[in-house]
Amino acid sequence: MTLNPQYEAIGKGFVQQYYALFDDPNQRGNLRIMYNNESFMTFEGKQIQGVTKIMEELSNLRFQKINRMITTVDSQPMLDGGILINVLGRLQTDEDRPHAFIQLFVLKPLDTTFFCQHDIFRLSIHDTA
Repeated sequence: MTLNPQYEAIGKGFVQQYYALFDDPNQRGNLRIMYNNESFMTFEGKQIQGVTKIMEELSNLRFQKINRMITTVDSQPMLDGGILINVLGRLQTDEDRPHAFIQLFVLKPLDTTFFCQHDIFRLSIHDTA
């Protein structure tokens, strides 16, 4: 397979759509269309596989309000036609203080579209003594 020349536009478009759904508690359930049973998620160190378990995890999130600022979206084409996306930013949930975060996505081609095969999310909180 060849490298996808639209990798940057696809990466930015995916991130925009993903966070529009994720950040609205009434729309978060629609993220289901972005995953399938081959999807993996690591959310704050917790390993999850498959769309059903991923959606269970996302539906159990307690916060209602998200204020997110994206600093950078870096995308790379993959040799199998997939796209690697790295997101760096800051977010604030409800009335908590803002935290930096990093999220990594691997999109894989599926027919004429993509699905999220890998999703790794981590707040950038450092424990220092």
